[in-house]
Amino acid sequence: MPHLETTDRLFFSSGALDRSKVGRIASEALAGADDGELFLEYRQSEGLTFDDGRLKNASFDTTQGFGLRAIAGEAAGYAHASELSEAAIERAADTVSAVRRGHSGTAAERPQGTNAQLYSDENPIGALPFAGKVALLEKIDAYARNRDPRVQQVSASLLGSWQAVQILRADGSRMADVRPLVRLQIGVTVGEGERQETGHHGAGGRLSFDTLFDEAHWQGAVDDALRQALVNLDAVAAPAGEMAVVLGPGWPGILLHEAVGHGLEGDFNRKKTSVFSDRLGERVASPGVTVVDDGTIADRRGSLTIDDEGTPTSRTLLIEDGILTGYMQDRQNARLMGMQPTGNGRRQSYAHIPMPRMTNTLMLAGDKDPAEVLASVKDGLYAVSFGGGQVDITNGQFVFSCREAYRIENGKVGPAVKGAMLIGSGAEAMRKVSMIGNDLELDPGVGTCGKEGQGVPVGVGQPTLRLDAITVGGTG
Repeated sequence: MPHLETTDRLFFSSGALDRSKVGRIASEALAGADDGELFLEYRQSEGLTFDDGRLKNASFDTTQGFGLRAIAGEAAGYAHASELSEAAIERAADTVSAVRRGHSGTAAERPQGTNAQLYSDENPIGALPFAGKVALLEKIDAYARNRDPRVQQVSASLLGSWQAVQILRADGSRMADVRPLVRLQIGVTVGEGERQETGHHGAGGRLSFDTLFDEAHWQGAVDDALRQALVNLDAVAAPAGEMAVVLGPGWPGILLHEAVGHGLEGDFNRKKTSVFSDRLGERVASPGVTVVDDGTIADRRGSLTIDDEGTPTSRTLLIEDGILTGYMQDRQNARLMGMQPTGNGRRQSYAHIPMPRMTNTLMLAGDKDPAEVLASVKDGLYAVSFGGGQVDITNGQFVFSCREAYRIENGKVGPAVKGAMLIGSGAEAMRKVSMIGNDLELDPGVGTCGKEGQGVPVGVGQPTLRLDAITVGGTG
């Protein structure tokens, strides 16, 4: 198993923890439980923000701690601490063992091991000097301001983290992972007269900073943020009403993630609070719609070699040709539903209990040329990028704001529009997909998903696709 040696050095070689004693404490705490684990974590994080022509914020943080969980049926006992000591783990063991008292369980089988390694174990924070990172942000600011005299404000941020985890189980098995993560975020504000608009672009993944420091890469990111801002500077009021909508490839997959993906997570379906509960084998989308959650894509922001329970991630088929075929599962919900874990047990940190979460959620490509999809719409909306959104998991109702959108007039892309909102039901929207492009794209690597107060990095993707009818909220 990769990374055991690295994590052993972090957690045990310092002398604060004795591996055999820690293993014994975990085994005794989990004896008689259905499942559970001791999760050890070490993380370094760095963030720099350049705004208003100067370095406005710089931070560096190191955190470490553990989380101990025992599962008995539907109940789970969880305790965590930032103190990595045998005494602290023993105190946590006393707490979590209460959940399995009086419970006669059969320990679940350990996760299957893997020798896969989906990303480098290099720490991106230490790979480049602090001064070099500041210099890059200064270059981004200067480049953006020189691109167009209408540029009034530039904001750029660099974020990096390096997380090392080791998972110990009652049977003595151990799994480990070392996870780099970087992100570059750029915002450009332009103004003309009294009107101001902002464009955004971000990029990242489980990479080193080298990719983001490539001149062609960061200049392209600035150019795209500036382009979006200038497009919105000339935008007219968005139309309102029910109409055909074409979604662009890549980042618009965030609508799929929110409006459909969350409803396919195992906990919501076990509790029967999802609109997709008890619908395996039923048609939930138009023919041709195939959706997967794939945590195995190399270097992607949402990918994991193993999830936070030690299960290798997988390419999980959720919807095939419009038919619901599966759910995303952690270990507890999979066992209670009589299914197999899919490697989707995730947590924000050692201080959070794992739950079923998405990794990289994608709609697969179809066979239509994107130009043909656009040409099929006489009067409608072309949504290229989204901002914020809200979703109700119980019924799939969503509201999403468009960051960049255009009218479609007689099959051609018309003027940019401002203030467009897409309103509808995820399940209903999937049944109104009538054309799917052959241009599947993944997002640039900036997504963070929130659920029950926890945020984790995720990815999305989709091809160009047509929705025959969806409600658009606007002011036009």
